Amino acid sequence: MPSKPAVPTALTVANLSHRYGERVALKQVNFSVPTGSIFALLGPNGGGKTTLFRIISTLLPTQPGGVEVFGHDVEAAASAVRRLIGVMFQSPALDRRLTVHENLRCHGHLYGIRGRVLDERITEALALVTLDDRADDLVQTLSGGLQRRVELAKALLPDPRLLVLDEPSTGLDPGARREIWDHLVRLRQERGTTVVLTTHLMDEAARADRVAVLHEGVLVALGAPEELVAAIGGNVILITSPDLETLARGIRERFDETVEVLNGHLRIERSRGHAFIADLVEAFPGQIDAVTYGKPTLEDVFLHHTGQRWN
Repeated sequence: MPSKPAVPTALTVANLSHRYGERVALKQVNFSVPTGSIFALLGPNGGGKTTLFRIISTLLPTQPGGVEVFGHDVEAAASAVRRLIGVMFQSPALDRRLTVHENLRCHGHLYGIRGRVLDERITEALALVTLDDRADDLVQTLSGGLQRRVELAKALLPDPRLLVLDEPSTGLDPGARREIWDHLVRLRQERGTTVVLTTHLMDEAARADRVAVLHEGVLVALGAPEELVAAIGGNVILITSPDLETLARGIRERFDETVEVLNGHLRIERSRGHAFIADLVEAFPGQIDAVTYGKPTLEDVFLHHTGQRWN
């Protein structure tokens, strides 16, 4: 049977490092993003996400290592890269005193787009984010969720092959966040647009095709969300007790288990967690106040690889 053709690579990050003076922001980061996929850079604040976003967007120079967008080096061929990407920043970049249409027209002019082409691009972008009926509304009259959709429409104006989004749902309520994600998924499905976004929200990253987990500038995990979670295996058990340290020591001695004391709980990763809970309660009567267990999440992936709680 003939093998399937390889999916072209939209973004390649190779041995990338970056520092601000003595502070290391990125350390030998490596990953690639297939064309037509949604890729999430997940990490807590200070993890290196925004630095990586700024490098991909040609706003910061690469230091050791390199970044390519559809084969173009972001430093040596910055102009070519800028013609291939659409960028959505974390901070708002709209003129609230102008209408939606006027904001898009001004943005189009910055890209050198004018006339009928610009009119068609604006109409198409507003349709993609379902804001056709709000084109003549002042931005200041729109909700936060609708304003973020205008920001997304701006990023779509140059008809980019790669969308680079920094915390696209910042400040939005859960409903508005879902709407933004629905639009991103539709762009991927209908137009084949590649999306690379930064986020510190676990539920957002879980919707991506692949996730890169960054911690203190280091790539600690990379893969599909379900694969990263499955690699932990079993269940995550959380235990509360009046004396966590004594109970943790007892569990280690009795069951030879790895037990972590975190955030006022004991944490154990264990297969067949429900059966193990019965053994725990029987072995330590009176020492356990409450026990919960469930399937691992991306937060557990982060904890598994870093030994630290998400913050």
